[in-house]
Amino acid sequence: MVKLDRIYTRGGDKGMTSLGNGERVPKHDLRVEAFGAVDEANAAIGLARLHTAGTDLDAMLSRIQNDLFDLGADLCTPEDEENDPRRRPALRMDQVQVDRLEAEIDAMNANLGALTSFILPGGSPAAAYLHLARTITRRAERLVTALQDAERLNPAALSYINRLSDHLFVAARHANQDGIGDVLWVPGLNRG
Repeated sequence: MVKLDRIYTRGGDKGMTSLGNGERVPKHDLRVEAFGAVDEANAAIGLARLHTAGTDLDAMLSRIQNDLFDLGADLCTPEDEENDPRRRPALRMDQVQVDRLEAEIDAMNANLGALTSFILPGGSPAAAYLHLARTITRRAERLVTALQDAERLNPAALSYINRLSDHLFVAARHANQDGIGDVLWVPGLNRG
């Protein structure tokens, strides 16, 4: 369990931060960028939840926010630490979390009409924030794939972040009255 008595430590005043294994790295390290983008996605989901209180969607988003802390913990501890018997095992994402996202996507998608155009971010406030969370999640995914090119990662971490952006897209449509309130792109609408 985490216990924080002081919020500031001054440990980052020279541009360095600690990973889950205690290693100090620059704050602009690719690993830090990746779990930082995951944190941003989590914050955007928190904004969406201001407009989903008391719904099944809110319960899903609550579980996702907790999962994103798990994902951040996974990403902040290099995989190479797994073989160090002196350390407590690192928290890692699990395929069960990915499977749950897929089941939720399928359940929401069953009530949605077919897409006839690309969707513009918007509609209801919840949908707009879910689209914002989706785009931040896509950025996080790009950073996680770049990190995967440089270091060994838990495959479930990448699967989860990839599936999450799909989940947020479908959730946004669900929040827009199951797609009725979607704002559709009209190609060339404003051309002369």
